[in-house]
Amino acid sequence: MNVLHIDSGILGDHSVSRRLTAAIVAQIKADHAEAKVVYRDLVAEALPHLHGGHLMAANAKPEEIDAQVAGEVAVSATVLDEFLAADTLVIGAPMYNFSLPSQLKAWIDRIAVAGKTFRYTENGPEGLAKGKKVIVVSTRGGHYSSGPAAAMDHQEAYLQAVLGFLGITDIEFVRAEGLALGGDAKDSAIAEAEKSIAGRGDWKLAG
Repeated sequence: MNVLHIDSGILGDHSVSRRLTAAIVAQIKADHAEAKVVYRDLVAEALPHLHGGHLMAANAKPEEIDAQVAGEVAVSATVLDEFLAADTLVIGAPMYNFSLPSQLKAWIDRIAVAGKTFRYTENGPEGLAKGKKVIVVSTRGGHYSSGPAAAMDHQEAYLQAVLGFLGITDIEFVRAEGLALGGDAKDSAIAEAEKSIAGRGDWKLAG
C-alpha cells in the first residue's frame, strides 16, 4: 500500500491542516504497518507555477530546452510518478480566499496530464486515475459547508470536481470550520476534527 501525504498550509507549526493530516497518516501507519508513505511539502519545496515552457517542452528536442525548464520538467515528472504510484492520498487543503493555496494548485497542474491521468474520447473525457482513495483535510476560517457562505466554496467543490475528472470517486473530507471566529471556536473545531479522526478506527484504504 502506497500513501502520498501532501501538505500545502503556509503557517508551518501553526497550520491546522498540517496537524490533522499528520494525525491521519499516523493512524494509517499504526493500522497498516506495511504502508509506505511518501511526503511532499508544497511550501518547503514549492513547485513553480505552470507556464508555456513546460507545455512546449513535451514536444521539443532536448537541446531546445533550457536548463531551468528541463529541471522543472524533471520535477514535474517526479510529482506525477508519486501520484500515479499512490493508492491513497492524504491532502492538506486549507481554504485561502475561498479557494486553494496556490501551492496546491501548482501541484494539481502537474498531475492533471492528458494521456496520463485523463484522456478525451468520442464519448467525452475519461479519468485514468481510477481506484485511488483521497482523504482531504479541509480547514476554513468560517463556515462554508452549509448556509449562505456555501456559494463561496471554491475549495472543496473544486477538489471534488478535479479529482473526479481524473477518475477518482472515493473522496473523503475531514473538515475543521470556524477557525477564525474567535472565542473557543478554533479549539472546538480542531478537537471535533481530531475526535472524528480518532473515532474512525481503521481507514478503508485503496491498495
